[in-house]
Amino acid sequence: MRTPERIIISRTDSIGDVLLTLPLCGILKKHFPHIHIIFLGRTYTLDIIRCCAHVDEVLDWDQLRRRTPGEQVAALRALRADTIIHVFPRKEIVWTAKRAGIPERIATAGRLYTLTKCNRLVFFSRKRSTLHEAQLNTRLLKPLHITDDYTCAALAALAGFSAPAMPAVLPDRKGKFRVLLHPLSRGSAVEWGLDRFAALAQLLDPDRFDVYTGGSAEESAQIRNTAWPAHVQHLGGQFDLKTYIKAIGECDAVVAASTGPLHIGALLGIHAVGLYATARPIHAGRWAPIGPRVHVLESQAGPSGRQAALAISPLQVADLLAALASG
Repeated sequence: MRTPERIIISRTDSIGDVLLTLPLCGILKKHFPHIHIIFLGRTYTLDIIRCCAHVDEVLDWDQLRRRTPGEQVAALRALRADTIIHVFPRKEIVWTAKRAGIPERIATAGRLYTLTKCNRLVFFSRKRSTLHEAQLNTRLLKPLHITDDYTCAALAALAGFSAPAMPAVLPDRKGKFRVLLHPLSRGSAVEWGLDRFAALAQLLDPDRFDVYTGGSAEESAQIRNTAWPAHVQHLGGQFDLKTYIKAIGECDAVVAASTGPLHIGALLGIHAVGLYATARPIHAGRWAPIGPRVHVLESQAGPSGRQAALAISPLQVADLLAALASG
């Protein structure tokens, strides 16, 4: 296989998945300094991708998919890519990449359509592996003769992720430790529960902590309908993703289940306190954020109303935040 010059990284799923894929871009730049990296993602993740220093070009799958199959093929062909890595092998993209004549098409061998449409297959199982998701992604570099083993710390350092350059979003901290609580996950994780987040906020001394909640516009009403202490400030629905990334980076800690903002905070270098279920395959060993200040609390999921919730006490999280604020 020849040295790649123009490569497409295809990852068209959620924010956390995209963030755990960004280290591939750093590895590729390290091995092939002159490579041109095109990242194919969803509309709502583009601001995440644009925060990666290693990505040279961004392609919006949500826009591309609205075009005819022939136009999709022409659009991929126009990129002049010699390689595509299907990190998340979406059937339509796998098919389109072959029709576009991209010479080297890399994917895992676990699906029939990758077996028939990709010519550089990698054999491993994500479900049965003990590796972290970010480490598993690096296995897709094997056809490029990159076979190094990476720790999660090394991968975080290779992500090239930083907050966008823009004016400050949050008010003056006045010496306080800023904590962002991101209570909801759109069903992507076992959640802790809004009542426990509110109880945590009650335990955080307002003379010592600035406490914020965050979430999408859709989640904002649900968050605000919870009984919060008066000192909590609600950011949900106020910012687009780019501005929210900036706000997260201005905090000292983020507390969340396994969801995008937790991964954002970790890669921005703030304290990322992750609340995880112990069950496979959603456990922290597979999906914990990567970064220099990651703190994981795990528990079994117990019943809470209609759905399971994490059985971690608010006092346990408050004690951890107090220790971090003192350090």
